[in-house]
Amino acid sequence: MNIAVLSGKGGTGKTTVSTNLALAFGASYIDCDVEEPNGFLFLKPKVDIEEKVKVEYPIIDDSKCINCGECVDVCMFNALAKVKKDIILFQKLCHGCGACQIACKYNAITYGKREIGKIEKGKTRGINCSRGILNISEPMAVPVIRQLLEHLPNELNIIDCPPGTSCNVANTLKYADGAVLVTEPSEFGLHDLKMAVELVRIYRIPFGIIINKDNGKRNIVKEYCSQEKIPLIGTIPYNRNTAVVYSKGELLYDDEYYKTLFDNLSKQVKEVLSWN
Repeated sequence: MNIAVLSGKGGTGKTTVSTNLALAFGASYIDCDVEEPNGFLFLKPKVDIEEKVKVEYPIIDDSKCINCGECVDVCMFNALAKVKKDIILFQKLCHGCGACQIACKYNAITYGKREIGKIEKGKTRGINCSRGILNISEPMAVPVIRQLLEHLPNELNIIDCPPGTSCNVANTLKYADGAVLVTEPSEFGLHDLKMAVELVRIYRIPFGIIINKDNGKRNIVKEYCSQEKIPLIGTIPYNRNTAVVYSKGELLYDDEYYKTLFDNLSKQVKEVLSWN
């Protein structure tokens, strides 16, 4: 079973929940926030496997190309441009769809591969950990996410999604059987939570909400959950000790109080997601 942990925006505690839930479940941890994969800073696994992530890009043979521009016209990503007597390629805009090669009547286009990131895998505390890392300056994270999730172990996997509700998150949710949405009780938190809820509902997977930085009182997120009949999995109290532990790069699960809290949250996740 694959459980995606996501949030409508960054900074809500998504990675905190993901890493500590992985320990509470004894589940594999997969960090799909490939532009800022922070989970390993806390879990500190010993990395023993590294894989390169490569994407295809067109190579134009100038000896065959007549600069007709049909490849430019067919490229919906604007990765090709016709400039005077030359065809220019913008590699980082190319999605490797192959349309330009099909459109070329003179067989002037072939495809090569270039590296855009990597996958790291290791173990810690008896659980498997993996993460994707997108190279600096690369604009497209989806190929890294796809390769990371392509061969998930046939076990319980906690998937730490990218923040927000972009195509990076949408591509991650394709592999999810259930979702945990992490938010905070603020106007910004609620606004972005609603977008995350809408996205998860499109995929028709069971989900519930965890409120981080909760003061124990009635708030706008709890009212929203009640109105929308969304299961509230539980809350994480708002206190200074949480921030102190987090700032040191330590896991909350190593503290007896938080261990009990996340063990209880894991039980609630099982109930909300109709565990089978």
